[in-house]
Amino acid sequence: MNSSHTPPSPALGRILATVSIGFVVTQLDVTIVNIALPKIGADLHANVAGLQWVVDAYTLAFAVLMLSAGALGDRLGIRRMYAAGIVLFALASLACGLALGATMLVAARAVQGIGAAAMLPNSLALLNRSYGHDPKLRARAVGLWTAAGAIAIAAGPVVGGLLIAAFGWRSIFLVNLPICAAGWLATLLWVPRSEPARNETRQTAPANAAAASEAHAATQAGTASAASPRGIDLSGQTLAIVALTAFVAAVIEWRPLGLGHPLVAGGFILALIATVAFIAVESRVAAPMLPLSLFSKRTFNAAVLFGVCVNLTYYGMVFVLSLYLQRVRGYTPLQAGLAFLPLTGGFLISNVASGWVVGRFGVRVPMIAGAITAGLGYGLLHFVGASTPLVGLLLPFLLIPSGMGLAVPAMTTAVLASVEARRAGTASAVLNTARQAGGAVGVAAFGALASGAAAAQIVTGMQAATAISVGLLVMAGVMACLVHPEPHAPASRSRKASGGQVPDSR
Repeated sequence: MNSSHTPPSPALGRILATVSIGFVVTQLDVTIVNIALPKIGADLHANVAGLQWVVDAYTLAFAVLMLSAGALGDRLGIRRMYAAGIVLFALASLACGLALGATMLVAARAVQGIGAAAMLPNSLALLNRSYGHDPKLRARAVGLWTAAGAIAIAAGPVVGGLLIAAFGWRSIFLVNLPICAAGWLATLLWVPRSEPARNETRQTAPANAAAASEAHAATQAGTASAASPRGIDLSGQTLAIVALTAFVAAVIEWRPLGLGHPLVAGGFILALIATVAFIAVESRVAAPMLPLSLFSKRTFNAAVLFGVCVNLTYYGMVFVLSLYLQRVRGYTPLQAGLAFLPLTGGFLISNVASGWVVGRFGVRVPMIAGAITAGLGYGLLHFVGASTPLVGLLLPFLLIPSGMGLAVPAMTTAVLASVEARRAGTASAVLNTARQAGGAVGVAAFGALASGAAAAQIVTGMQAATAISVGLLVMAGVMACLVHPEPHAPASRSRKASGGQVPDSR
């Protein structure tokens, strides 16, 4: 078959639209909630720490369960898991919209994260299953799928501002109901029931640098490429939940309670113990949730650390900026959402450019350039005060997403190219989990810096957060220097020439 001339059938187009619905709704809820935080806080009497949990309950559940969600899809069926994730997400969204207090909202957000974790890995697995017969057509489909998610995550604050202005903050959750209903019905009607052979189910989309969104696709897709159904690493999963939740809780509460408080100190100690136990367990179990052997590769380690830095700074800063725009500058949610428009535009433009840059210069150059560009944007934000004109935010609001959009596709391409093809899905799942965890830590840490009702406290916290962001992106730039520059593994050519396996030290 000449795949370059294979046209997409209407049936395949319907499957692409169906799995894209899941990606859009989960990505939209990553950022749409930020713009509603001041309204939620006022209505439910939640302080900054409570608002941090509204964001992080979703991100934490999303992060720690993605690695296991692919395994459940292997065992129970990826179509079934995807549909179940949509239903759970819809029910949790309804609970969010009807929440009577902050505790109920946080709990419902955690259930939303569970639904998102069920949807995302199996969404990409369904896409790969449907388009696996034609790699080039599949690469185009992955590009469209991830473009939909990228637009959703960038447009979240703007959409949130419009909905809140028209219907109130509860509408940002209730809007998920018709979207999820459409996705569930489409799954039943358009996605085939049959499961392919196990060695086809978890086929990972190729690292096509020209499709800039491949980066963002792998960013959330926790698909695994095992040739047989994987077991559920319950001990590893439990320890991962304990470690990350304890750490984030301690970071959130250290500012109001103090570092010496038993809950804060105990949280950090528990996180350390759980982390050590997690590493010990993962080094011994037959089917680990997190294969530690992946971390023997320099490029993989550097790219994953790069991703953690990028997500930590961006998620944390969007949280703080939402407080700054509404509590310091006095903007309405609609005005604040419109103020975020340059972020949306910057992402769209840079994601398109990244594919060309990676194809021409490899992955190292756009990663370094992206870190420098975003770091410069955070540096300019450091000088923003309570009375800074809105135009003073324009340049940093363009530089930050431009740098991220340039770097993230290259970063993910580097991760996928640093491992054997059979492990690419697992490698991207590890990257996805690390990035989401970094985002949760960013919200916790930067939110703690900006906690307090006074405008001066928020501004001081934002300036401290921008300084930390610059430092982290400098470190990310250094990490990028350690990444193998080529987006495609030269080792594969060496294997072919030698007729055997050669070590890949990247």
